[in-house]
Amino acid sequence: MRVAIIGSGSWATALAKLFLNNCASINWFIRKPDDIAYFQEYKTNPRYLSSVEFDTDKVNFFGSLAECVEQSDILVLAVPSAFLHDLVSTLGKAQLQGRIIFSAIKGIVPQHNLIVGEYLNKVYDVPLANIGVITGPCHAEEVALEKLSYLTIASIHSQNASLISNMLNCRYLSSTVSDDIYGTEYSAVLKNVIAVAGGMCHGLGYGDNFLAVLVSNAIQEIKRFVDAVHPIDRDINASAYLGDLLVTAYSQFSRNRMFGAMLGKGYSVKQAQLEMNMIAEGYYAVKCVYEINKTHNVNMPITNAVYNIIYLHKDVRKEIAQLSQQLS
Repeated sequence: MRVAIIGSGSWATALAKLFLNNCASINWFIRKPDDIAYFQEYKTNPRYLSSVEFDTDKVNFFGSLAECVEQSDILVLAVPSAFLHDLVSTLGKAQLQGRIIFSAIKGIVPQHNLIVGEYLNKVYDVPLANIGVITGPCHAEEVALEKLSYLTIASIHSQNASLISNMLNCRYLSSTVSDDIYGTEYSAVLKNVIAVAGGMCHGLGYGDNFLAVLVSNAIQEIKRFVDAVHPIDRDINASAYLGDLLVTAYSQFSRNRMFGAMLGKGYSVKQAQLEMNMIAEGYYAVKCVYEINKTHNVNMPITNAVYNIIYLHKDVRKEIAQLSQQLS
């Protein structure tokens, strides 16, 4: 089974490192020719996780997405959700048929307000059985450092989930399988929104005591939403849900928490995005979730507060103070 990594960011780079522990070679789509040239000469990603050195004899680099897809059986999507539609629109539906596609994106496609799995299924007719999710709790930076990490691999086709799980498991990473493709993906989206809120609180000077209450309320908010969107029996305290929320809300590596902290300190959204020079998925996700929730009418005070601050330009200090009165 030929595996292709689609994307060249930190998480794509970490996943490439993981797959190469168990695969003789991988295909890797990288959009910029200069980045491919740098990779081939210096054996490292010029932009992300540059401490990770690759045996480039085991990597087939592609600057053409169509060629990469054509020569691959398994596609692992690891690009920002905001860019996925424009990227995949260069392909025809027929090019994706018969391929196993796993999303490691943890975002919503904003042009359609759909999580990645739904987008591939509804827009490109990819069967749900061929779609999966790679989710945390896991940060790319710790994978690069080979710190013990965990992943959840979700697919309604258990053999596909097990296949990817076995390709990723190694000395410093353990993965479990799940059939909850909707809950794991929506939870991965929502934890980014919560991390933005946590960062805002940190930037405003709130302490660990308050953040603990915020996160405790957040997992309940996530449960209400995923149960409304896809009501099945799931343990919201499992690593794929609560664990992923905790690591994103608390970690120094969380770009969503960093983005929120800058807003809490008085940065404008544009200033924060320019200074970070990275994509905070929570920025796009909160608007999409807010729109999706108009159908479900779930009580989501944390999500609403983040939306009000980012998109309605409400005062961050006043909005978080109001939110604090709704938590328990």
